[in-house]
Amino acid sequence: MTLGPSFTKLWLSQGLSNLADGLVIAAVPLLAVTITRDPLLISGMTVAQFLPWLVFTLPAGALADRIDRRMIMVWGNSTRAVGFGLLVLTLVADLHSIVLLYLAVFFAGTAETLVDNAALTVPPRLVQRADLERANGRLFATQSAINNFVGPTVGAALFSVTAILVFSTTAGLFALASLALLTLPRMLPTPSDTSASTHSAGDVVRSIRAGWSYFWDHRLLRRVAFISGSINMFSSATGGLLVLLATGPLGVSESWYGVFIAVPAAGAVIGSLIAAKVVPLIGGGPVTWLAALVPSASWIVLGLSGSVVLCEITMFLAAVSTALNQIVVSTLRQASVPDELLGRVTAAYRLIVLGVVPVGAFLGGGLGRWLGPRTTFIVCGVGLTLAALVFASRVSTRALKDAEMPVRPAPAEQIPTAL
Repeated sequence: MTLGPSFTKLWLSQGLSNLADGLVIAAVPLLAVTITRDPLLISGMTVAQFLPWLVFTLPAGALADRIDRRMIMVWGNSTRAVGFGLLVLTLVADLHSIVLLYLAVFFAGTAETLVDNAALTVPPRLVQRADLERANGRLFATQSAINNFVGPTVGAALFSVTAILVFSTTAGLFALASLALLTLPRMLPTPSDTSASTHSAGDVVRSIRAGWSYFWDHRLLRRVAFISGSINMFSSATGGLLVLLATGPLGVSESWYGVFIAVPAAGAVIGSLIAAKVVPLIGGGPVTWLAALVPSASWIVLGLSGSVVLCEITMFLAAVSTALNQIVVSTLRQASVPDELLGRVTAAYRLIVLGVVPVGAFLGGGLGRWLGPRTTFIVCGVGLTLAALVFASRVSTRALKDAEMPVRPAPAEQIPTAL
């Protein structure tokens, strides 16, 4: 069953930008390890990528509730296209510097805060509440398949030819994603959001504070944010070291690294596609447990085992559980927060969830230098298990259902163009 032409256009744009992100996932660490093998400097890539979430997330949420969300995504993707185009120029000039790579990743990460925050507020404008799980599942399945499976495989293959080719392709894909977004209907602020009519510094700050207060006072959203934040912090601590573990002790070659990190993405695709059926069956509460405990087990296996096959299996299962949890938390936000606040509340949520990523990456880099990659994976597995015991037990399936608002806004096709 179709979800409408506007959703299809959003889906196309997200697919193009996800492919660009997938190329970067493989190409950036591969380029980094040609410059240095220092675990702390390698983990610094993750710090540079996610540091913007600490700085720009809340303003990005205020923008999403004040101006056309479509244009936020258009300009954000265009900015990423320009950023990676500039990186190509440095490579053409044979300037292989870790500092320049940090700057490129930070520049792209800054634009990503705008694009991703706006994109997460769009589905309720395009589909009815009954279709949100399916719409989110389709978006996350596409993201997982392309961002983590197709993209890294292609990115590693293109990198084996030349770094210039892979980053040129990345810039072109972001430009195409911007063009696809221009075909969407306008998504101006909801009329009831009176704050959108004023733009002074004080008004913007008060607007951001209102969104943060709504998020912080919403106990369930806050608890889910702490769970997801714990998962992301320890994931980032291990993620920056994965390239060292794979190309070192596990013996994965550079040309096969894209396949190594792409195989678990099949689990994320499957998890996203089956979420609409599995989540109601087992409940959102148990999903939060799985999302923490399965990755914990996976990291412990990565730290202890020398078997590539066993590592791939556990990462596959971790990806399934994480994908299910993404659908649960995204649908919770979209179904329980008024549209006029959704951009700011989503930003507040993501400040917690993604703001910890650079902290985790820095922690992982330090532990990797001190203890080595293998032991760091084990420490992170134990740490996430403890976090699950503290936070996950406070989230129940009944609470998730009770948090939903009874009425959702009409889809975009039904919203008058005068908005």
